[in-house]
Amino acid sequence: MSTWHADDRPAVPRLDTRARLRVGLRLVPLAALVFGGLVVLLAMRLVERPIFGRGRPWTPAVTQVVCRNAFRIMGLGVRTQGRPMTCPGAVVANHSSWLDIFALNAPQRVYFVAKAEVAGWPGIGWLARATGTVFIARDRRAARGQVATFRARLAQGHTLAFFPEGTSTDGRRVLPFKPTLFEAFFDPALRAGMRIQPVSVIYRTPPGADPRAYGWWGDMDFVPHLLATLAQHPQGQVTVRYHAPVAVADFADRKALAAVLERAVRDGLHAAGGADA
Repeated sequence: MSTWHADDRPAVPRLDTRARLRVGLRLVPLAALVFGGLVVLLAMRLVERPIFGRGRPWTPAVTQVVCRNAFRIMGLGVRTQGRPMTCPGAVVANHSSWLDIFALNAPQRVYFVAKAEVAGWPGIGWLARATGTVFIARDRRAARGQVATFRARLAQGHTLAFFPEGTSTDGRRVLPFKPTLFEAFFDPALRAGMRIQPVSVIYRTPPGADPRAYGWWGDMDFVPHLLATLAQHPQGQVTVRYHAPVAVADFADRKALAAVLERAVRDGLHAAGGADA
């Protein structure tokens, strides 16, 4: 996966005594929420899996509760605009930060699609597997297997979530969507009934703060960014803007589909005051 870089990036603020206190008051309950939620989810999955197999009628509710309350603990406001689609399909969004995972999970039950390597990442891979992430090899030779995987998930009523830019940015722009990610949806087994909903994830920092403060990209280290986010006072807001879903069958090929979805996401960011146009 490529990595987006910028010539400059926000300076990591030095944490004074008050900022460190805020970090402590937020980090401890956040960690308890995330890992406590994981324990509850795994315990429920022991009962859910023998009954429903790949179906997950109960455990996604745990993920939603964790994500909603994570924003409360961090002090970040979160709101939605538009309506998430209720039929099985996929959502595609711009990618700015690790915060996007919480933002997209809070209002809607989604299952992220990630590259296969993520499954082996310490900590993150474990959480991803527990919450039902779909791992794929980004290789055209694996397309047939991906179709089977997506079809099985959609048959269970799952909504899949993608970041088609392939990397994260500073939250002020939308990079070109990679059309290869949509190739599987043009298989006859999926194309006829497949719906995809574009979503703009928009971060607003508080007055006086760097507008890129919530973005996490390039070679930024995770822990300093996490601590800076927890220390922020006052906090800003994230808006999840849902656009009208589109039918894959209405498009001649994956490039045309990717272009329309990219434009919808970019226009949503621009309309909200983002730098991209």
